[in-house]
Amino acid sequence: MTPYVNLQLTARIALIVALALISIWLLWRFLPALAWGTVLAIATWPAREWLIARGTGKSGAAIILVLVVIVLLVAPLIVFVVQMGKELFVVVQQMRDLRQTGMGTPDWVSHLPLVGGYLASWWQSHLADADSARELWRQLEAMGIMHWARGLGSEFINRLVILAFTLLTLFFIYRDGDAIAHQGRTIADRVFGSSAEHLADEAVLAIRATVNGLVLVGLAEGFVLGLGYVVAGVPHPVLFGFATALLATIPFGAPLVSVIACFALVVQSYFTSAILLFLFGSCVVLVADHFVRPVLIGRSTRLPFLWILLGIFGGLETFGLVGLFVGPAVLAAALAIWRESAKPVRMAPNAGAGEEADAPPG
Repeated sequence: MTPYVNLQLTARIALIVALALISIWLLWRFLPALAWGTVLAIATWPAREWLIARGTGKSGAAIILVLVVIVLLVAPLIVFVVQMGKELFVVVQQMRDLRQTGMGTPDWVSHLPLVGGYLASWWQSHLADADSARELWRQLEAMGIMHWARGLGSEFINRLVILAFTLLTLFFIYRDGDAIAHQGRTIADRVFGSSAEHLADEAVLAIRATVNGLVLVGLAEGFVLGLGYVVAGVPHPVLFGFATALLATIPFGAPLVSVIACFALVVQSYFTSAILLFLFGSCVVLVADHFVRPVLIGRSTRLPFLWILLGIFGGLETFGLVGLFVGPAVLAAALAIWRESAKPVRMAPNAGAGEEADAPPG
């Protein structure tokens, strides 16, 4: 290359990198919406292809699928938030009463095994007396817990904005996804070579399998455990069922809700129901998390179980909730590169010394 060509190439690369960084900076607040829209589109892309094959057109399929997403995901989420708001109002009112008059020690506290005496003494010292309750309230405010609770309203509004942009992104991906995918494959082939499409397919397969393994299994857990809450007599079983379904997408989220439901039964002195619900919930979570979910995710993506866990937890810690799907996709692409590079190399039939031929893909 001549010095002029080298300078031109360097300037072009610098411009591309600068534009990419500026774009990320401009879109930083909306990256979660773009990520969620992409994940949902990839997971439901077969449904979009099915609708187009039946003559709905790209725009029609986009409208139908966005409406389906709103009905299946957004509407239940709104119901859950409304119910949660009502419950929080009751909790806030109880906290105000606690601050003014204190809360007497329930009889069941002292009957708890091992910790009953200690817990009853702590309750009497910190919650039963009004002065002690006000002191505990001041400590919570000093720790920032009450400030965090007051900030839930503004955080909820921010989440609504992200949700609106997610649905908007989802519509345009449904409508223009073919052109976007074609352009992406063309650019990837130019930059990374012929293996780029294979890596993209692995990432897409990982995202789709992770959505099936997390979302669908989570909804099933919420439904089954919700029936258990109804039978056991848990207060507000629908609310607990929604919470289980939502938190089941996060590892160890469903057991947390189940334990809280058991504790609610213990508070009402329904010890037998609490024990039976705990055993039932443990069985459901054990089957879902250790048998069904790894099979759905691992078999589709050929990811080892350890990589599944690393992808889920690492993605969750790094990218938040959307990292549940991004993490396995990244590891699936990395593992595909590893396997591609580790394929054995054979000599070509008529190759001379030093000449090699790649092994056929398989």
